[in-house]
Order: sequence, then C-alpha cells, then structure tokens
Amino acid sequence: MIGDERIPAIPQTTHGEPGGATPGAAPDPAAILASIRHAVYDWDIASDALVWSANAAEVLAVSAPATIATGRGYAYQVQSCNDTTRYDVVMTSTARDEGAGVPYQLEYRLCAGGERDCDLWLEDTGRWFAGPDGRPARAHGLVRVINERRAHDERLSYLAQFDSLTGELNRNALTDALAAAFDEATRFRSSCGFLLIGIDGLARINESYDFSVADEVIAAVARRIRSRMRGADLFGRYSGNKFGVVMKNCTPDDLAPAAERFLAAVRDDVVETSVGPVAVTISIGGVAAPRHARSIQEILSRAQEALDVAKMKRQGSFQAYRPNVERDAMRKENLRVTDEIVTALNERRILIAYEPVVATVTRVPAFHECLMRIRRADGTLAAAGTVIPVAERLGLVRLIDHRVLGLVTEQLAGTPALRASLNVSPASIGDPDWWGLLDSRLRANPGIAERLVLEITETAAIQDLGETTGFVRRAKDLGCRIAIDDFGAGYTSFRNLRKLGVDMIKIDGAFVQNLPRSEDDRAFVRTLIDLGRSLGLATVAEWVQDEEAARMLADWGCDYLQGALIGRASLMLPPSDGDLAASA
Repeated sequence: MIGDERIPAIPQTTHGEPGGATPGAAPDPAAILASIRHAVYDWDIASDALVWSANAAEVLAVSAPATIATGRGYAYQVQSCNDTTRYDVVMTSTARDEGAGVPYQLEYRLCAGGERDCDLWLEDTGRWFAGPDGRPARAHGLVRVINERRAHDERLSYLAQFDSLTGELNRNALTDALAAAFDEATRFRSSCGFLLIGIDGLARINESYDFSVADEVIAAVARRIRSRMRGADLFGRYSGNKFGVVMKNCTPDDLAPAAERFLAAVRDDVVETSVGPVAVTISIGGVAAPRHARSIQEILSRAQEALDVAKMKRQGSFQAYRPNVERDAMRKENLRVTDEIVTALNERRILIAYEPVVATVTRVPAFHECLMRIRRADGTLAAAGTVIPVAERLGLVRLIDHRVLGLVTEQLAGTPALRASLNVSPASIGDPDWWGLLDSRLRANPGIAERLVLEITETAAIQDLGETTGFVRRAKDLGCRIAIDDFGAGYTSFRNLRKLGVDMIKIDGAFVQNLPRSEDDRAFVRTLIDLGRSLGLATVAEWVQDEEAARMLADWGCDYLQGALIGRASLMLPPSDGDLAASA
C-alpha cells in the first residue's frame, strides 16, 4: 500500500514561504521531495513489502498504487521493459555489509502505464542492509525522475556517432566502420573498398546563395547517395563537403561501377532548395584494401589523393588510386628533407654564404647576397636550391626565413661595413612573426636598415600585388631597400612595376647566362635594363658567366653584376662593401 509505516510521519505543510515552509521553521522533507520530484522508499526484502513516501504515486505517475506496494510488483513494471531491476542489483551483489549497509545505484525505465508507456526514466540510489545470515534483508533509498538528463545523454550519444545534418555516420564512426571492414578483409583474405566523395563547388554555392542553402545541398546529396548503396555497405559524412562509403567484399574492379551509380544519382537531376533548383555534381576517389593500402591511414590518405586527381582531371568524375613509383619516391625524399631541415634548425646548422654583387664599371663590391646553407651531419653543405623548394612545399620555409633573418641581422650589427641582401619567401611576406623579428632587430640596432636589401621574387610579387605593395611600403618605412629577384621570369607589367615602388630589379640569370650566344636573350635583357633606367631602378644581372657578357651589360648601362665571373658564394664573412648609393 502507499503510506509511510516505516518512515516517520511527515508533518503537513502550511502556507508561508515557498514550498510551505514557515520562516525560521525546520525544513519540511515532504514538501522538498514533492517540489523536486523525488520519492523515498523502504523495502523489507523478507516480506517483500515496499513502503513509499506519500508523494510516490504522483512522482511515478502510478494510477494503481497497489501495483508497486511490493518489490516483486515494482520490479515487474521494470522487467516489462527489459531493464535491470533493483532486485537484481541488491540480490546479486557480491559486496559485504560491514554494519553501515552497502550502497547501490541504477537507472531504469518505469512502465507503470504498460509496455507501450515506458517514458519515465528513474535514477534509484539506495543502500541495502544484511540480515543475520549476511544476505540482504532490508533496503531503503530514493528515486528521482531523470527524463531530461537521459534525453540529453541520449542526444550526446547520438551525436557521438551520427552527423546532425544528414543523420548519417559522423567521421569517427565512419572511420571505426572502415577499420572493422579492413580488419575483416585482412582476417579472411578478402578485399574491401573505400570511396571518398566530394561535392564540387560547395564554396561557390555558399557565396552565390547562402550557407543554409549549402546545408540543403549537403543533405540532399547524402540522401541520393544513400538511395544507391548496397545493403551491407556503410555511409557517413567525412567532413564539411565530403562523404565516405565503406564497401565490404569489394574488389578493385567493383569500385568504378559503384562510383558511377553515385555520380549519376547526383548529376542526373538538380537539387531543389528553398531558393530554387541548384545544379550539383560530385567527384569521387576510391581505393581498394589491402591491395593498395595496408592501414586505415593509408586508405584515407590515398582515397583523398585519388579524389584530388579526379577533381584536377574533371569535376564530376571518378578516379581509383593507382601506385606511383615516382610519387612514392618523392614522398620519401620529402620525409628525408623535412628531418634534415628540422634537425639542422634544432642543432643550429643553418649557415650563411655570401655571394658578391659588384658595380659593373669598377667591379667594387656593392653588397653581398646572403644565401642559406645547411651543414649536414656528415659535414657536407646543402645549397638553398636543393632545400627551399621542398621546404616551401612542406610549409617549413617560414622557420628557415626566421633563422636566416636572425643570422643576417646579427652579422649586420656586428660588421658595420657589411651591406647585404636577403631573400624573403612568399610565406613570410605577410607573416607577423617575421615582421616582428625584423622590426625588433632594426630597432635594437640602428643603422643596419639602410644596409639591408630585401629580395622578393617576381612570381611571388605578382601573386598578390596588394599584399606585395604593402610589404614594400612597410619595409621602406623601416629603412630597407627592396629588390625584385628573378625579374623577367614573370609577367609584371610596366604599370605594376611602377606601382610596387621597389628600388632594384635583378634580371633572371636564365636570360643572362647565354647572352653572347642568344640574340633573343640580348634583346630581352637590354629591354629590361632600359625599363629599369626609365623607372629610376637599379639593375642587377645575375648568372654572369664571362667577360663578353659583362662588357655587353656594361655597354647597355646595367648597374651591378653577380655570378660565377664575379665570385661564388662563400661562408667567409666578406671584406667591407662599397657604398650602394654611391655605386648606383
């Protein structure tokens, strides 16, 4: 029955403070329990009598209180939902009661309204006490409704596995499914496949319409792919605009037909959105494992590689991964060079070599170009040309630029007669850390700015004229000079060259090295020198190999020479340089 024979009677509440409490009076347990939807119980296990607090019927939404007046009756309401019962937890406990009772806690659904009405989740916290035989004889505790918390937990559990927009597996769950399929294929010596699907031009859709429309497109594409899948395959959202399909028992020959199904499902009809129809295509990269990939990381990276190739060849197409000996060799070389660069930076084996640049007429050194060298572990030197391209590709060139800038400014501060030029990679042109280092070094060492020329390549300059113009202006504000390196290799117009406001152009050596033998090169170089003179820019000819070329350059009015004829780069600190301004 519902009552409280074992628990002391709870006094009736009166009006006063919220919850029936009177100011200054003792707390009212019954009012508190009722307000927070908690109920307490006392269970005599021997007689199976289950006595509840007076508010239990309301808290548990029980219309027939007699159904929960015994432990067996209450357990039946839980058992009908196939959840663990309080009886299970208490009677199967392996703990011993040392006199203070044994705590327990569990969660379950109460189905007081029948099996179709199991919507009340409860947390049951209590303590059982042993009888003379050491077995549970009595228990008491508290139950509270946790529907909101349970719903929150279930939502978190759902989001841990599924994508909220499409309802498909999320990346973690998809990767787990791929790992399971790969393990199965490896164990049974079969094959599995993975397709990485990218929506083409999603950024364009975002710009043309709205992010919400792009979400509609993503969800629609997911539904279309899902409709063309085999029953045993698994599907999920890999990233913002990418999906993955895990194909079990899939040979390399099965990838293309599957991919074509998905390509057709998306391209054959426009996607209806809230702003109207939108034309969409997808590109797909696929890989078969373990034939072409022997780990999950290899499967994912090679599928991405194949997808990149498909997009490059033609959007809306499929590309299967194929081994490439040259590509694999390049990757090994990338790893080797990366390790070499990082180790050299850590062990301070980055050095500066000085290559002279002389005045054309007097052959007096005007300044020295500072070139990076790496001293390898075996003592040999690696030139910048063998390191910088890989460093740029791998994102390490900023680290090199920082170290070289530090070394060069240190030498300028310690050698007042030194005038130097320094190459700046495109990655450092807008790098605030690089600018911070330059600014701090120039402020700490007044007088070195006017002895420093910063060189940027023409191809880097024309990539973003606005950013380059800002770079030039900022560097000149600090007192440095600016040179355009490898001039003639790009397509800088007369107007853009004037707009940049640089001080010097260094003519690409590819046009200089064959001057005596190439009429075309002679005409081109002479034009560049005339262009520089008309704009008031100093000109430097790189890769000067012989005296005949030097005489031609002098006759045309070239200001400076650099190359094998003048002198090769040396690790030795050069003697004093002439006055650049006077030489010009």
